[in-house]
Amino acid sequence: MSAFAKILAEKIERYIALRRSLGYSFKKQAATLRALAQFVETEQLDGPLTRGMALNFVLSWDGTTNGRAIRHGVLRRFYEYLAIYDARTEALDPRALPRSRAIPPPRILSDSELGSLMSACGRVSPGYPQRAMTLTVLVGVLASTGLRSGEALRLDRADVDLVDGILHVRKTKFRKDRLVPVHATTLAALGHYARHRDAAFPAPKDCAFFLSSRGGRLSPAGLGQAFGAACELAGLDSDKRLRPHDLRHRFAVTRLAVWHRERAAVQALLPLLATYLGHAHYTDTAYYVRATAELLGMAADRAFADGGVS
Repeated sequence: MSAFAKILAEKIERYIALRRSLGYSFKKQAATLRALAQFVETEQLDGPLTRGMALNFVLSWDGTTNGRAIRHGVLRRFYEYLAIYDARTEALDPRALPRSRAIPPPRILSDSELGSLMSACGRVSPGYPQRAMTLTVLVGVLASTGLRSGEALRLDRADVDLVDGILHVRKTKFRKDRLVPVHATTLAALGHYARHRDAAFPAPKDCAFFLSSRGGRLSPAGLGQAFGAACELAGLDSDKRLRPHDLRHRFAVTRLAVWHRERAAVQALLPLLATYLGHAHYTDTAYYVRATAELLGMAADRAFADGGVS
């Protein structure tokens, strides 16, 4: 390892330790910075760090425009830290790789489409029935609770109360824990899954609630592959790709539709929905409220009936 690469790697580890001491998990950012040190070593680059090095490194990664912009932002903040020790370090332009603010619209499944998806989950990997069962219950949990897929995958056995039907969601997006009550049918499915899981893996590799076909914690990549296979079996693999996160959107929209049918005070109930979904502010919930034709129709009918339309 060259002298510069060695010094850079040491500074990166100190920076990672500093950020984690401030309460940040800093996992993906740490991986990006360590990859930078490897890039400098592989390319036999000498110091100081420059704008060109940062751009070449970021553009060497496959991925989306936003993914590259995020990595560039990680480097920009590290460059600022490194400049304290080496004034020759060039400052990175925050506008060099702007993020795209265009958010792809979610795909909101109809009841029949969700039924087809759930049925298809049970037909994934016929040779590994445990995989199909795990996927079926996990997708059901996402659809019925609005959990983020990462939150569901991080559930440990101790986080799932199979008596009172409470999920203890930890390590959320906003570094807060929350308790999520589940419907009786969801609780029954979780209990059924737990019994079959324990029979299949009497000595599991870790404490995860949802296990892969090998007995370890199901990974995001494993969920993505199985979910994609189920979408294909269900005939949902169209140009508008369905993502596990779209089930969270569906949960929010469905709940709003129920409240409109009940003629409830929807605006007053939004903070409750935000708390259930784990948002820091209830206004963040608006991100998930994508108007479907049904929802727009109900809102318009209520406005007209209440005298809101003249």
